[in-house]
Order: sequence, then C-alpha cells, then structure tokens
Amino acid sequence: MLSRKVWLTGFAALLTLAVLPTAAQERRVLNIYSARHYGAIEQAFDRFTEETGIEIRVSQGSPQALLERLRAEGEFSPADMFLSIDAGTMMIAKQEGLLQPMDVALVEGQLEEGMYDPEGFWFALSKRARSFMFNPATVDPDLLVDYASLADPIFKDRLCFRPGAHIYTISLVSSLIYNLGEEEAERIVAGWVANNPRYIDSDTRIIETIEAGGCDVGLTNHYYLARKLNENPDYPVQFKPANQETTGVFFNVNIVGVTAAAVNVDEAAEFIRYFSTVEGQSGEPIGFPGSNYEYPANSAAELNEIIAGFGEVVFDMGFPLAEYAQYQALAVDLINRVGYGLREN
Repeated sequence: MLSRKVWLTGFAALLTLAVLPTAAQERRVLNIYSARHYGAIEQAFDRFTEETGIEIRVSQGSPQALLERLRAEGEFSPADMFLSIDAGTMMIAKQEGLLQPMDVALVEGQLEEGMYDPEGFWFALSKRARSFMFNPATVDPDLLVDYASLADPIFKDRLCFRPGAHIYTISLVSSLIYNLGEEEAERIVAGWVANNPRYIDSDTRIIETIEAGGCDVGLTNHYYLARKLNENPDYPVQFKPANQETTGVFFNVNIVGVTAAAVNVDEAAEFIRYFSTVEGQSGEPIGFPGSNYEYPANSAAELNEIIAGFGEVVFDMGFPLAEYAQYQALAVDLINRVGYGLREN
C-alpha cells in the first residue's frame, strides 16, 4: 500500500501536469546519440525544428563509444535514435537488437536503392567518398587509378594515411577485402606499408600536410577538402575518386536507426522522413548532407556547388552497406598482420 507521502507527491505531480499550458504538455523532443559532430548540422536540425516543432537533443561520441553506451544502457537508454558515421557500426547495432524497425514507406521514392534497410532498421542520409588527395605540382593524377596505385614504389616516403585503428581505415580495408579477396587486399595494404607512409590521425591535417609539402598523396574523405575550398577556392590540393573504371570509389555514410528503447518513435519517424526528402537533403538554408559538403543519399537532391566541382563520381554500390560489419574484423586482422601503423607518427 502506498504511503500517504508518496500518494500526495504523485497526486501533486498529476495536478501540476493538469494545469500546465497545452503547449508545454505537447512539447515534442527527439534524443539522438550522434557520432557526427562537425559541420553546420545544427542549421539543418534547427530548420527541422522550425518545420515540425520537434526539439532535437544531441549527445556526441565516436561510433564505437556510442555503441558501447547503447549496450550498457539497454532498455533504459534515453536515446531515441543512433546516428553513426560508419555503416558497420550500425549493422552491429541491428544484429545485437539495439534497434527497432520502422516503416520503409517513410523513404520509398526518396532514398536511392541500397541506402536503406528493406527491414527498416537503418537509413543512410549522406555519402562520403574516401579517396586520393594530392599535390598537383608534384603528382601526375594519371598515376592515381585505384587504391593499389599507392602500393607502387614510386610513392615511397610520399604518403600520408590515417592510423589503422581508426574506423575510416578499417572500413576502407574492409572494402578491399570484399572486392578483391583477402589475399589481394593484403598485398595492397602491405605495399602501402612498404612505402613508409606518415600516419596522421586527422583528415584535415593530412590535407594540410600535403599543402605544406610534408607528403604528396593522402587518403581522406572528400568533404575535408571541400571545407578548405570554401575558405580558399585556390587551395593547392586536389581530389580524385578511385576505381572509376571498376567498382567505383569506396564510400561510407551518415546513417540513422531508431533505438529499441526509443520513447519518441513518432518523432523519429518524422526525422527519417524529413531528412530523406529533397528539402531535407538540399533545401535552403542548408540540407543535412550539404551542411558538411557530403553527397546526398537522395539522388534528386541538389549537390553543394563545391563538391559538384569535383565532377561526376561513381560510387561503389556493389559493396552493400549491410555487409560492412562482417568484414571489419577481417580488416583489423589484416591491418595488424602487415604492420600498418596503429598510431600517429
């Protein structure tokens, strides 16, 4: 039996709720665990709030850290959505029952094929190509054909890479294993290592090191250069997509799923629907992909003018996002096996 004190406290809380203004009672929120913590994403979220009245609250961290947090919190997690910068991490969340399915009708006719889970557990909202950044004064772009090009001894002591422990590196090596087989992928990555690359744990600093003459070629996500070009259209580093005559350039995604513990499921559905549309992807003042110079998952959305200047890019749509996770453990083993640097040097 409830004590008189507890009963009165509960009654007081109900009474307070009853007299709150209707607007306060109907306040709508969406709690997001987000691994994306750069770019002007706040502008896109602010516009969503203006359009829908749904307030977005963001907690940030790396994909791996947020995945661990969801595991630890379980059914008591306050997160309604998980926004990752890596498809593999999202697939693990699905496999472990940390996500719940949504109606794919939310995005049908909006997101291109392969950009959402047919079962509704995840939805990709933007693409980021990982490929060559180079100094055009010292490098003939014709030498940069595919990822194997960087295993050529001509690039000895001229390369800058992200360390092997970073998810960007792991996912890229995963794609090599998927497309070429483990033996050929190992030959390529061992060739990179033989060329004595400099390991820098920042895509921005890799590009800046190329500009400063510290290396001639690097591998980064395309949008890091787009940011530089936004500040200086004459920035002396260029981007070239790999594998344009074969599989297409490797890409990863900004990708969202609704957590199994979500309370604000209707609000999460509105988020997915909105940010899959042309308006949410490219509208004014700025769309979700455009806020960080990324490629939209909705093929009808307008490209940011800076990345449009990179020319037509063929993406590796043959490596399904759903397959990313299962190749990551193989990639980590390969990276360790060939002595690819795990730390900055």
